[in-house]
Amino acid sequence: MELTTSLGLIVPELVLAVSGLIMLLFAAWGGNEASKPVSIACCVALGGAFALVAPSVCGGYSGPGTLAFYGQLRIDAFAGFAKLMIYASAGAALVVAPRYFDRLNAMKPEFAVLVIFSALGMSIMVSAADLISLYIGLELTSLASYVLASFLRDDDKSAEAGLKYFVLGALASGILLFGSSLIYGFTGSTSFAGISAGMAGGLSGGMLFGLIFVMAGLAFKISAVPFHMWTPDVYEGAPTPVTMFFASAPKVAAVALLARVSLEAFGSQPDAWQQIVTFAAIASIVVGALGAIGQENLKRLLAFSSINNVGFILIGLATATVAGASSMLLYLVFYVAMTVGSFVALLMLTDAEGKPLETFADIKGLSTTRPALAWCLLLIMFSLAGIPPLMGFYGKLVVFQAAVEADLIALAAIGIAASVIGAFYYLKFIKVMFFDEAVDRVQGKADKAQWALLALATLAISPFAWLLTGWLASLADGAAAALFFAA
Repeated sequence: MELTTSLGLIVPELVLAVSGLIMLLFAAWGGNEASKPVSIACCVALGGAFALVAPSVCGGYSGPGTLAFYGQLRIDAFAGFAKLMIYASAGAALVVAPRYFDRLNAMKPEFAVLVIFSALGMSIMVSAADLISLYIGLELTSLASYVLASFLRDDDKSAEAGLKYFVLGALASGILLFGSSLIYGFTGSTSFAGISAGMAGGLSGGMLFGLIFVMAGLAFKISAVPFHMWTPDVYEGAPTPVTMFFASAPKVAAVALLARVSLEAFGSQPDAWQQIVTFAAIASIVVGALGAIGQENLKRLLAFSSINNVGFILIGLATATVAGASSMLLYLVFYVAMTVGSFVALLMLTDAEGKPLETFADIKGLSTTRPALAWCLLLIMFSLAGIPPLMGFYGKLVVFQAAVEADLIALAAIGIAASVIGAFYYLKFIKVMFFDEAVDRVQGKADKAQWALLALATLAISPFAWLLTGWLASLADGAAAALFFAA
């Protein structure tokens, strides 16, 4: 009976697993000619999983009925909310990838298979209720990501990105495993509920060290300072569709996992980890803002922007409240839209031969030569800077509001001040595109799929999205409540 119930709860994951295995066989037999049908089939599988997960979010599923496989997984509304963003981001990566790789004659069906298995690993990550299932999901995601980063085998930058990601990722996994072993040794349990109960009586030295190592390992996965070193190099070197995928889906999964570990496993000792999260939040905001100022490569700049945004997300987690977790989820929704939109726009910056253009010098006067693209980028950059009435402002507003309500006024003040610093490099986009003399290097034609994604992303962060904030806030509140119900 337990097995039947558990299988019923993980139907979306089963869809992804079975689809991935079938597409893997199809790719092996069909060769490179199977790239397009495999990509389409994987998009359909992600869409099916999205549809299957949606009811759990709308229904606010929580409680013991969401546990699967004797407490290994928790299929609640919080996990569902994160999965919706993961599947949408993965689907967007599959949509934009063929045009990019076809130019290099490097499109292979394995790309879509790797993305879908990575999405499966992320589904397990956000639903993990035990250190064992946590590690299984994390490693399934990581193994696929290492290959994706080095997908262009003949490109030195891509190979370097994959190698750096692998070496540092292996180090982070080792740190996480060591911390997990300490936690298990001193609490006698690998389940989050058991760990929380074991820590409720007090935090021993071994537990504290285990907590620190686990938090450090997870901080690497979200590229929070001081574990952010890999991000600019990997983002620059990896193929742009892969970079877009890394900046969205895995980021959502890692943040959701960090929140679940902090609030469920370590929920009985919030004072121990709040200091770590608060430091990481402030450091990420400041380092992300200052590190981006001198960048001329657009992908490296967006990498520092990603680090900066992680800091704002961690402010919501640092509150350790339902409102903070809800604000974190809302921020993630708009962060994903802004990230997908910015990288799709970057993919559309090509010369007449289809070669990518990735520096500020390439987009001078873009408003004159490609006005529609320039105006979409303007809205996205203004939103990333947190300028009202765009939704990036709303995301920061709810995070700061949650921090103030939790009496973390100093943290909110630092975040607001650092937002002003970060606005500098976002406004640099506007200055270069609208006020510099046009160079007319962007001459490549974008396809309909790219324009459709860019339009959707721009609409999602435009003032029109304010009409949906009440509905989104309600879903986020339900998802956050499910997380605290488990705790």
